[in-house]
Amino acid sequence: MTSALLLRDLVCCSRPTSVLDIGANLVDGDPPYQRMLDDGLCTVTGFEPQQRALAELEQRKGPMERYLPHVVGDGHTHRLKITKAEGMTSLLTPDENQLRLFNGFPFWGSVVEELEVQTHRLDDLDIDEFDLLKIDIQGAELMVFQHGRERLRNAVAVQTEVSFVPLYRDQPTFGDVDRELRSQGFVPHSMPALKKWAIAPTVFNGDFREPGNQLLEADIVYVRDIAHPEQMTSEQLAHLAMIAFHIYGSIDLAVFCLIELRQRGRAPEDAVEQLMQLFE
Repeated sequence: MTSALLLRDLVCCSRPTSVLDIGANLVDGDPPYQRMLDDGLCTVTGFEPQQRALAELEQRKGPMERYLPHVVGDGHTHRLKITKAEGMTSLLTPDENQLRLFNGFPFWGSVVEELEVQTHRLDDLDIDEFDLLKIDIQGAELMVFQHGRERLRNAVAVQTEVSFVPLYRDQPTFGDVDRELRSQGFVPHSMPALKKWAIAPTVFNGDFREPGNQLLEADIVYVRDIAHPEQMTSEQLAHLAMIAFHIYGSIDLAVFCLIELRQRGRAPEDAVEQLMQLFE
């Protein structure tokens, strides 16, 4: 039996793991949950307001995916700043003083068009319950978290981009996001990506993308605080195990969830041994 089917059967999820992807643009390649999606282990609801990116998602989507053009935010009308680099489009305004510190960013962050958009609160969206929120919307993540507290109550993991240098005006930084997610019962678990950049005008080895030591931004995964597993349902633990194992390779977290499920009589007595045999 493959690891995908084995863990699914061990944790006995009542449904496929549900992923909500806000800012589903494929500008950085396949999403982190792609393999899980390929194995039929999760469903995906994505939001992407940029027409070209949405068309690409629609063209390549499978039967367990759906994509919507809504802008998720605080429920108010905002101006969406379309930038030369698609990946920098934001509800926030690029900060020229910050952008000029880093080679490439003044060009990428140049605003070419502004569109008035109606945003939708996460708490108001007509969507199913989700287990993992993956979000990357260039500085507006905190806005979504603050207006999504009810919908996030049942989620077990959040992957969010955080910034150490605010490239946009009034952009919340890592500390702001961390404080909000901790207040909602999440704690940092892993950092799948950390981006550093050379401070302009220095260029290393003729390639301005070669990083220096300056921290710029990162993708951080938050999970429900496992110091209090009694506050999670068995279904939540099952989906956290699936997410930890299949998306982030966090075998230790998956084992922790299996042990808790075993103690509740929701997993076989030898569940951990069965899983660990895959690595012998």
